[in-house]
Amino acid sequence: MRVGIYTLGCKVNTYESEFIKSLFISKGYEIAGFNDKCDIYVINTCTVTNNSDRKSRKIINRARKNNKGAIVVAIGCHIQYSKDFNNIDIAIGNYNKSMIVSYVEDYLINKKQIIAVRDMNDVDFEDMEIEKYEHRTRAFVKIEDGCNNFCSYCIIPYVRGRCRSKEFDKVLDEINTLVKNDYKEIVLTGIHTGNYGRDINTCFSNLLEAILENKYLERLRISSIEITELDDKFLHLLENKVLCNHLHIPLQAGSDKILKLMNRKYDKNYFRNELAKIRKVRPDIAITTDIIVGFPDETDEDFNDTLEFAREINFSKIHVFPYSKRDGTVAAKMKNQIGSNIKKERVNRLIDLSDKLEKEYYKKFINQELDVLIEKNIDGYSYGHTSNYLNLKIVGNLEPNTIHKITISEEMFNNEE
Repeated sequence: MRVGIYTLGCKVNTYESEFIKSLFISKGYEIAGFNDKCDIYVINTCTVTNNSDRKSRKIINRARKNNKGAIVVAIGCHIQYSKDFNNIDIAIGNYNKSMIVSYVEDYLINKKQIIAVRDMNDVDFEDMEIEKYEHRTRAFVKIEDGCNNFCSYCIIPYVRGRCRSKEFDKVLDEINTLVKNDYKEIVLTGIHTGNYGRDINTCFSNLLEAILENKYLERLRISSIEITELDDKFLHLLENKVLCNHLHIPLQAGSDKILKLMNRKYDKNYFRNELAKIRKVRPDIAITTDIIVGFPDETDEDFNDTLEFAREINFSKIHVFPYSKRDGTVAAKMKNQIGSNIKKERVNRLIDLSDKLEKEYYKKFINQELDVLIEKNIDGYSYGHTSNYLNLKIVGNLEPNTIHKITISEEMFNNEE
């Protein structure tokens, strides 16, 4: 039977979809394109914004149109939140995703709708392990699930549950397997990655230390970490060059007033001081960030504070998101919601700043020799990333999943992510 899988949302969803793909393959199913005529469609949904819900529902309906006789399986955050099971044969929330093949085979026998949506306040970490990724040179390892932050704009703690961690030794075993399978770069990911270990009497820095003892690991990247999770041990471990020269640290706003309304756990001064500690260890590190624009009650002064602070911090790239009201969150009920035209104008101004900062950061490395992990080659060009996440386009067909020392030129910079 043919299975088509569609993934919306975050890197954790990407990891889980890859795991689900491996489950189907191990049971003899064939993986096909989602737009092909399949016997089974799996939609790994997202609910981070109201628009994510609409897109999730659109893809579910598309699957039904692709083949009216197919089994439509919808899993993940939208299913956990919406409880809308229309046009779905099998609905799985954010737990028991590893049971997906069993649910499909049960449905094939009984032809009865299956709804598997658990209370996420009472679940353990669901083990998943991936030995090989198709068409990828980077391997993601999910070490944590859930979030305890309860930012006022975010629904995720309600649909993913509280923070829970993968067993320490299981993380090490999975990474060891991936390294043996010739993956050059491992990316640690989770919903609240830096909170790893607090539920199992350890911490993220202890895990990093143990991973870095693997002498065959060439690169270790952290998908995202909060500024409040950088302890002294982490800063010491930053001296190890196996850790990529790049950290993604969400800021979300450069106004103390807005940070407080967002229920973020720091102010600008704390953020500034912690980044100074990082740059003392790694002066040329790439620091990328997320910023939400147009949060309720954000005045022109608040937004200008954000612009000024982003310039001061000198991020290498800013991922800019217009605030999107999310039903069920504290922020959705706040007064002084910002109009779409104002949000659009502010988004454009911040993107312009991001483009300027990104070019300035790239220019620092012209004529320097850096290691580049080659990920693909197309039409006589090779594409890859450096440790500090410069995205490069290099003349010539270099073999994917190999690392080459390349002297950087301006012509290599590739913004087509």
